Amino acid sequence: MAQDFWASSGFTQLGRTDQGLVPTAAWLRRFLDRDELAPPPEAGARERALHARLASDPLDCVTDAALARVEDPDARDNWRAFLAFRDRVLAHPTLEACYLDLFHRPAVDLAPVFVDALAQAIVRAALDGSEDPWLLRAGEMLFRRQRLSTEGGRVLAADAATLEVFHETGGFGNVGRLLRQQNTPVPEVKMDVLNAENAPIYFLRDELYSFVLDLSPEGEGAAALARVLERWVARLVGVRVTITPVPRVDDERWRWHVGLDVDATAILDALYRGEPLAPGDAERMALLFRLEFEPGEAVLEEVRGRPVYLGLACRPDRTLKVKPQNLLVNLPLAHAH
Repeated sequence: MAQDFWASSGFTQLGRTDQGLVPTAAWLRRFLDRDELAPPPEAGARERALHARLASDPLDCVTDAALARVEDPDARDNWRAFLAFRDRVLAHPTLEACYLDLFHRPAVDLAPVFVDALAQAIVRAALDGSEDPWLLRAGEMLFRRQRLSTEGGRVLAADAATLEVFHETGGFGNVGRLLRQQNTPVPEVKMDVLNAENAPIYFLRDELYSFVLDLSPEGEGAAALARVLERWVARLVGVRVTITPVPRVDDERWRWHVGLDVDATAILDALYRGEPLAPGDAERMALLFRLEFEPGEAVLEEVRGRPVYLGLACRPDRTLKVKPQNLLVNLPLAHAH
């Protein structure tokens, strides 16, 4: 039996059909345990009552008047965001349909935390049954912000939130946080680069997001991310593609490209137009891919038989937030244009 992973996705509490993942009351109830919705000790009676009511029945109707009676304005905003998310997913037959609909609107109108929750559940489904730690660690990049660094010529991706916790606590939780507040030296906990020796313990640490992924073009991490993106495209748009990491774009007949984040889009656009890059831009391009459509897939005439180039780049502060939706809306598919 394949090992479970990413319990926080709630994957086991979702319904499943041939069309995709179906939201359930049990899956929605999990969101009520988040810090943004769980009433703090000082919460008012109406806030506690609303939480208790939805914990009992996450599908219960909440009127605007009931929401307006919640005492704390921040809590009201958080509940409003959750209810918008709940009502949106329930309005679609599957989470996949809901996710696709988000990016065919004039603007994404759900809070980022819920967009990432949808992406996590969908990636979890796409990787279901896998026991490949590189594949799973690469999958984390589709819903969690990364911070990139270079070491010995390697491009390394670490989970940004985990790094922030380690910086604050030294990796020793609340005790480490207290020691740092008291200016007591705390030994640093080094995050491990995923390798053949430590890969078997990924499943013991999957919810810690504590492994660093080597994204060097010739390495296992880059190849794993390519396979994750192939499954993502197949699951959400039903198109078969082959994606391969490449060191550079060396193609005089370059016809199409897709940035997997905001910065990669800008850099690839400039390269395509033959414009000089701003200082430092070339160094921020972390990874390039060559995407090829399998025979028989319906693509635009202008790119038929030609590859699509994908790029991944970090911000000037070295953070990276992959936008997997770009692969769904920007590929040159005939039915999408």
